[in-house]
Amino acid sequence: MSGFAVTRGDIFGGITAGIVALPLCLAFGVASGLGPAAGLYGGIVLGIIAAVVGGTPVQISGPTAPMTLIAASIVAANTASSGAVQIAPVVGIFCLAGALQILFGIARLGNYIRFLPYPAISGLMTGIGIIIIIQQIFPVVGLPSPSSSPAEILKSLGGLAQGARLDAFMLAAATVAIAFVLPRFFSAVPPSLVALVLLTGIAAAFGLGAPTIGDIPRGLPDFVLPQLDIANPRFVSVTAFQLAFLGAIDALTTSLAADNMTRTHHDSNRELIGQGAGNIGAALCGGIPGAGAFMRTAINVRAGGRHRSSGVIHGALLLAVLLGLSSVVRYIPHAVLSGILVSAGLSIIDYRSFRHLFRAPRSDTWVMLVVVVLTIFTDLITAVGTGAVLASLIFMTRIARTMEQNATLTLVEDEPWQDESEIPHALKQRLLIKHVNGPLFFGFVYAFRRIAERATDGKLLVLRMERVTYMDQSGIYALQDVLVDLKAAGLKVIIVGLARDQIEQLQAMHIVPDLLSEEDVSQDFDSFKKRLPAMFEELTRGSDAERSTKSVVG
Repeated sequence: MSGFAVTRGDIFGGITAGIVALPLCLAFGVASGLGPAAGLYGGIVLGIIAAVVGGTPVQISGPTAPMTLIAASIVAANTASSGAVQIAPVVGIFCLAGALQILFGIARLGNYIRFLPYPAISGLMTGIGIIIIIQQIFPVVGLPSPSSSPAEILKSLGGLAQGARLDAFMLAAATVAIAFVLPRFFSAVPPSLVALVLLTGIAAAFGLGAPTIGDIPRGLPDFVLPQLDIANPRFVSVTAFQLAFLGAIDALTTSLAADNMTRTHHDSNRELIGQGAGNIGAALCGGIPGAGAFMRTAINVRAGGRHRSSGVIHGALLLAVLLGLSSVVRYIPHAVLSGILVSAGLSIIDYRSFRHLFRAPRSDTWVMLVVVVLTIFTDLITAVGTGAVLASLIFMTRIARTMEQNATLTLVEDEPWQDESEIPHALKQRLLIKHVNGPLFFGFVYAFRRIAERATDGKLLVLRMERVTYMDQSGIYALQDVLVDLKAAGLKVIIVGLARDQIEQLQAMHIVPDLLSEEDVSQDFDSFKKRLPAMFEELTRGSDAERSTKSVVG
C-alpha cells in the first residue's frame, strides 16, 4: 500500500483529483493575493513532494481554504500602498512554517494532534468557513474586497451599492448553484470544473464585462529567495506557527479519513515531514502553502488511487495545465472563482454541530460557539488555544465528578471485594476500607478531600489504591493533606496496592516516612491481612495508654 506502484486506479485517481484541484488552486491563488499562478505552483510542488515524502500514500495535498486564509493575511501585511507585494518576506514566512511542520514530525507531535477536542476543531472549521464567505462578499459582485479582516468588511457593506455588477453576481450565484445542485443529478465530473468551463464560456460568448483573471505566467516558476522580516519578529513567528499548526490539523484529519476509506494506517509524523517539505518547496517556487485536502483525497480513493503515484500524477496534470493552457485560463471571471470559494466556505462549516446545537452537552456547545467567534474576530491560534483549554477544564471537571461519585467510602460489610470477605468478623468491626479508582490528579483533589472527611468514624482506615493508574503532584499533595487531617483525628491509615514507582514518589516527597511508616505502605492486600491482628493489638495498646494518661492528668 505504501509503495510507489502505478496502477490503473492510481492513474484515474490522480487525473480526477487534478481536475478537481484545478479550479480550487486558481481560486485559492487569487484569494491569497499572489494570483492564480501561485495557486497552481502550490498545488504542483506541494502535491508532488507530499505524495513522495509524506506518510499517507493516497493523500492529495494542495492549497486549502484554511491555509489560504492565513496566507492572505501574510500577503496583505507585506503589500505596499501601491499594491506591490514584497514577495521575499512572504516566502520567508511560508518556508518557516514548513520548517516548523518538519520539526513537529521529528518531535513526533503528530501522535498528539488527534487529542484536540472536537468542539474546538468544529468551531475552528466553521469559523474559517464563515470568514471565507465574508471575504467574498465584495468579489462576488465584481468589486475588490476593502480588507481581509471580517470585521472591517462587515463595516464596509455600505460600499456594495457603489459599482456592484449584476453580471458578476449572476456568475457567482450560478457557480454556487452548480456546486450544490449538480452532484444530485450527475457526479461523474466535478461541479466546480463544470462551473469553471461553462460559465467562462458563457461570459466570453456574451461579452460580459465582469473582471477576469487576466494573463498568468506561462512555463516553470522562478526560484524565490526567502527573507525573514527581523524587524517584526512577533508577526513572523505567530503567522508561521499558525500556518504550521493549521496545516498539521488539516493534513492529519484528512489522513485519518483516508485510513477509514482504505482500511490502512498512516504515519502521522512522516506526514508532517512531507507536508513541511512540500510547503517549503512550494514557497521557493512562489506558490502558496497548503495541506492534505479531504475532497481531493476522497475523490482519489474513490477513483482507485492506492499509491503515492496518484498524488504525483495529480501534480503532473496541474503542471501540464500551467504549461499548455495558461492562455485560456486568463478568461476565467473572478466572480466564478469567488463562487467556488463561497462553495468551499459553505462546505467546511460543521452543520452537524449546528443541528445538534440544543441536543449536545451544553458545555461542548459553548466551547464550539466561543471558538467560532474567536476565529472570526481574533486569530486562529487564540481560538484553538482557548477552545482546547476550555474543553480540557470541562473534561477534568467531569472526570473529577465521576470519580467522586464512584469512589465513595464504604464499610467492608457493604460491598467487599472477594479478598476482603476473608477478614475475620471481629476485625471488620473496627475497619474501614476505601477503594480509590483511576488517576489521582489535580482535578480529583477536592473530591478526594471530601471523601476522606467521612472516614473519621473508623479506627483503622485502609486506602486500597491498586486501581490508581496515575498520580500527579497535585494529587500527591492532596493525599498528603488528607493524611495530616486523618492523623490529627486519631486515625491509623494504611495504603495498600500502590505500584513500586508510585511508592517511590511518596518517598521522594517525604510522605513516607514522615506521615506513613514503611510498614504502613503495602504493595499487596494479602500481606496487609497477615499483619492485621498485630496492627489492632498495637492500636489497642495505644488507646489504653492514651486513656491512662488522660486519667492521670485528670
